[in-house]
Amino acid sequence: MEHEQAYPPPAAPSAYPPLATPLSVIGPQYCYPQPVDLAAVRKVLTITEGNFAVTDINGNIMFKIKGKFFSIHDRRLLTDAAGNPVCTLRPKIMTVHDRWQVFRGENTEEKDLIFTVKRSSMIQLKTKLHVFLATNPKEDVCDFRVEGSWLERSCIIYSGESNTILAQAGTY
Repeated sequence: MEHEQAYPPPAAPSAYPPLATPLSVIGPQYCYPQPVDLAAVRKVLTITEGNFAVTDINGNIMFKIKGKFFSIHDRRLLTDAAGNPVCTLRPKIMTVHDRWQVFRGENTEEKDLIFTVKRSSMIQLKTKLHVFLATNPKEDVCDFRVEGSWLERSCIIYSGESNTILAQAGTY
């Protein structure tokens, strides 16, 4: 059973140890001192609105994804549990690797760019994404690597090209 909580909700304990050095990409207000197990939950399919929420293992909604899937702008808005805008996700038009850009709040100006995500190669059996922070405009080496599978309901986030795991996620 899902229910909304005030932000930030209390974090359910995790089986994973905390990172030695905390890392903030979006903002420190979305960081916890210990690991938090999260799940991407697909809600009832709707044609026009986003149908995903991110919950903790107790079903508390941590984030929601809002947006039109079949619209001219095709952008998504990630909000916290209280509905406050966190970031806007927008596909970059005419790219080979399905590139998406992520901006602060509801903004889509270059000055508000946080990071860019692109598929690591055109043909993939499992999803492999490269994440480049806005402070890395040359994009020679990715800042983060995301590997996952919708079928296996899993996702692992690595630091750059290393095998250092920063986060893992699954769907319950």
